[in-house]
Amino acid sequence: MADRTNQHLVIYDKSGTKKFEGKVGETTVAITGLEAGTAVAEGDYQIAWSDGTNESDKVDVPAFTVNAETKPEVATNVTASPTDDGAKVTAE
Repeated sequence: MADRTNQHLVIYDKSGTKKFEGKVGETTVAITGLEAGTAVAEGDYQIAWSDGTNESDKVDVPAFTVNAETKPEVATNVTASPTDDGAKVTAE
């Protein structure tokens, strides 16, 4: 395995625009800012190693789907108690 202590990962979009950079010496970089449930096709992003001056050839990032949003459980045992100007609503 190559020595990556002085390199970092760079991710480009399919138009070739640099979008994300990892930290020097780390073997991961995050793609962020996508909506929940977004399906990304293989090749929508490409990744390369960089030493700050030179870069490796770019390779396609595999397809993935952004995790769906996790919603809280539905409210149960809902009650409403009248007040002088509306109601006090409680739920579990």
